[in-house]
Amino acid sequence: MKLFSHLLLWVALTFSAWAAELLPIEKHVAEAIKSPAITVVHFWAPWCSNCGAELAKNGWSTFIDTNAEVKFIFITSWHNELGRELLAKNGVGAQSNFELLLHPNAARTEEGRMTQFLGLPITWLPTTWIFREGQLRYALNYGELRFPILQQLIRDTSDKW
Repeated sequence: MKLFSHLLLWVALTFSAWAAELLPIEKHVAEAIKSPAITVVHFWAPWCSNCGAELAKNGWSTFIDTNAEVKFIFITSWHNELGRELLAKNGVGAQSNFELLLHPNAARTEEGRMTQFLGLPITWLPTTWIFREGQLRYALNYGELRFPILQQLIRDTSDKW
């Protein structure tokens, strides 16, 4: 029992230290994903061709509109501007369930760029994560997504596990 108590204390201290090291943007997103509702966190950049392909033909705008009960947080990464104009040109940004954030580390080079967020790896753009109740349910970490697959993952995330 004593070992278990020490283990719990170690876990609590480790989590506290990790939480204290989070950037303000990470703290904001960590609070948002605690919701019982589904939250999609999408890392993108205006210069990224795969990100542009997802935006084309109203891909994201239609998907966000169709899933009004889901919160969408786009985080502009490895870039120094939000990219709001590009999103707006593709119908993204005016939705009430959409939030756009800019990661403060705009570096694109290997040695200087952001490589993790909330302790999870970021190695490619776009990257899309699905959360419910503060838990990561699905992570699509390598490139352009297909909206029918994302829709299925959202349906699966809404199921009681």
